[in-house]
Amino acid sequence: MTTPLAAAVPRTAVRFLGHATHHHDSPHLVHLVRGAAEVVADGQRHALAAGETLWLATGVPHSVQTTPGAIVFGPMITREPPRRVRALGHRPELAELMLTAVAASPRATEIVPFREAIDRLLAGIDRPRFSLERPSHPVAREIADRLLAGGRWTLGATLPELAERHLSSVRQIQRWFGDETGQAFARWRTRARLNLALAELAGGAPPARAARAAGYATRDGLLRALARETGRPYADIARDPLGTSGEPAVGC
Repeated sequence: MTTPLAAAVPRTAVRFLGHATHHHDSPHLVHLVRGAAEVVADGQRHALAAGETLWLATGVPHSVQTTPGAIVFGPMITREPPRRVRALGHRPELAELMLTAVAASPRATEIVPFREAIDRLLAGIDRPRFSLERPSHPVAREIADRLLAGGRWTLGATLPELAERHLSSVRQIQRWFGDETGQAFARWRTRARLNLALAELAGGAPPARAARAAGYATRDGLLRALARETGRPYADIARDPLGTSGEPAVGC
């Protein structure tokens, strides 16, 4: 694609030429239809190959730099990701839907069915593997929400550290989680971390990176936690961690 032709239709020129840093007032996908591109989102660099997608939360600053011949598509959606930047990797159903939307090139008055279809797919992609009830007490719920969103601030903290940060006590937090979720805090947190790791793996992340994203120091630590939680042999988990079915997720 030559530059003059890429810019011939101003409304779609960014699909070929990329764009400087900006943000949107709604959630947003950055999908690479073909070629290669680099996206800088929230200050982090993400290399995209054809068919791969980034899911950005409302307000995330991002820029896109494309290679010659690349085509990128960035539809606005309504569903927020579980964290500010969610790498989805290559999802065949999503890639097919993105290609259909690019070919149809709907205008603002025609976009609703495409947006609804994208939202339905995204809802299935990040469905947790392990069920987790959220506690109702405000302090416990804030801790739970931080755990569900990921981030080292909570994932790497000990229970006494969390209690101190929230002006509470270890016993209170344990009681809130036990009474209101039916699970001990330690198991609730393990399941939250495993859900984060499995979502990263489903997005194409290697096990070592998925482990770090979920607060595990090593790939082996993640796989052993999966084996304990599922009761499956470690060798099976190591061979196919995404074969972990967990259980029907409810209450999130």
